[in-house]
Amino acid sequence: MEKLYADRSGTKSDLEKYAASAALKNAEASAKHIHDRGNMAVGDVRVVNPTVTRISLARKVPNATISSCLDISRWEMVDAKTKEPVPLPTNRLTKYVIVSTVEKWPQGWRVIRDEPQGKSC
Repeated sequence: MEKLYADRSGTKSDLEKYAASAALKNAEASAKHIHDRGNMAVGDVRVVNPTVTRISLARKVPNATISSCLDISRWEMVDAKTKEPVPLPTNRLTKYVIVSTVEKWPQGWRVIRDEPQGKSC
């Protein structure tokens, strides 16, 4: 995600190695929306305390649900040309719970759905 949001061309992220389905489509659409506004995100994102809350390994496509704290507090939205910070709402969550569904594909595990829970962590 960091690479996708920081690269306005959208070609350097290799996100398809880690995400698929709705998660990939949503990430690409979100990054495009930001880039179309002349912005980009720089810095880093951390996933804290990932916890498997459900796992199904006996299925044809094994999957799991993971609850984590997504920390975007060190991720800064900037104007792509000037690199000046873009004002954001002061009440936005910068550390929030996210529930992800992952599937085991032949090439490895892929995030297929990310669902922010709207509450801080």
